Amino acid sequence: MIVAAPLWVEIIVGVLLMISGIFTLSAAVGVLRFKSFFQRMHPTALAYSFSAWLVTFASIVYFSAVDLSLTLHPWLIIIFLSITVPVTTIFLARTDLFRNRMAKEPETQVPPPLSEMASPLPKKKPAHLD
Repeated sequence: MIVAAPLWVEIIVGVLLMISGIFTLSAAVGVLRFKSFFQRMHPTALAYSFSAWLVTFASIVYFSAVDLSLTLHPWLIIIFLSITVPVTTIFLARTDLFRNRMAKEPETQVPPPLSEMASPLPKKKPAHLD
């Protein structure tokens, strides 16, 4: 038997899903508008993650109201996404940074690796070695 959710639950779920769609659309516009890979990473990582949180809240509200008990299974999905999205973003950024360093194209303004940067502080011998 299918149980319908109350109207107030459907309104809350609808608003959460609409806001999620707006954030996803803004991320897509950001991907099209920005020129470099690093600029394109920012809206997708943040907006898509926030959209996923909103969909998770909507599913928790809906299924908790339909089942008449607290449903927390969607938390597993968002916890997994919250762990994997930043790690994937860092790996993609490092990969593109490495690729740009290897290409050595003048139009890409890439900072040098830390191993090639000069230390801002002069190297001193420890006092006990003098």
